[in-house]
Amino acid sequence: MEKTVLVETSARHVHVDRKTLDILFGEGYELTHKKDLSQPGQFACEERIQVIGTKGSFPSVSILGPIRPNTQVELSAADARSIGVKAPVRESGDIAGSGACKLVGPKGEVEISEGVIVAKRHIHCTPEDAEKYGLSDKQVVSVKIESAERSLVFGDVVVRVSPKFALAMHIDTDESNAAGVTPGLMGEIIA
Repeated sequence: MEKTVLVETSARHVHVDRKTLDILFGEGYELTHKKDLSQPGQFACEERIQVIGTKGSFPSVSILGPIRPNTQVELSAADARSIGVKAPVRESGDIAGSGACKLVGPKGEVEISEGVIVAKRHIHCTPEDAEKYGLSDKQVVSVKIESAERSLVFGDVVVRVSPKFALAMHIDTDESNAAGVTPGLMGEIIA
């Protein structure tokens, strides 16, 4: 059986905790839903903030909702280098000892001492899809991408299983460009 998965590109974005949101946008501020994302309950927000490193900045980075327990900035490796931020490759939520930056919103700014990462490529998977494909949580697989003149195999893809997920593989913009990924492209889990 072919094990196919939708491949989605995750561009630079920020997840904020309550305290950071209050500082950046004002006490009690609520995020404005712009559009739903593929993962249930996750959404892009109207709000954008500036992310500043030691060598430069991105003036208008999207916030993704809902509010998280910890503030986290997800950049590609090229993004991080371009603004002078050290960002280790990590799974989302694993921010201990990760990169630092400044976040600036319309009402204030926050220096975060950790929280900047390059998201490890991963597959979101429901328990039903995991069983169907013979996968398990935290398993590391490879995914073959067939595209015009840029086909490749991504190794070190972490499988994340939860009933809160929808089946999709997430890669950053560097990885997407390397593979020539276009909307709707399907990958094949091969190992």
